[in-house]
Amino acid sequence: QVQLVESGGGLVQSGGSLRLSCVASGNIFVVNTMGWYRQAPGKQRELVATITRAGVSNYADSVKGRFTISRDNPKNTVYLEMNSLKPEDTAVYYCNAGVTTHRGLGTAYGDYWGQGTQVTVSS
Repeated sequence: QVQLVESGGGLVQSGGSLRLSCVASGNIFVVNTMGWYRQAPGKQRELVATITRAGVSNYADSVKGRFTISRDNPKNTVYLEMNSLKPEDTAVYYCNAGVTTHRGLGTAYGDYWGQGTQVTVSS
């Protein structure tokens, strides 16, 4: 019903920058909170940043001041601008969205994930 497609990952040197994008598509009524999570090898998936539809953002302490989350509501797109990247930022980055979809004469709510995009920061 809803697909999240990430792009923008890659290999970058320490101190460099990357910009991730995630587009939501499908049977969408409204996209609510969107966010980015990451999972490094051998570790649990962790929150990176979230942003509400109204634009209120929240960040993990480890990325505050370096990463910026933003969104374009008409395009159902969320971005993650990552600056001053460190080797410890290396992970698969996943997009997440809470989406209200059309269902018959009403709506339904679901939590959706993208397939992930690899970010590798070399020292």
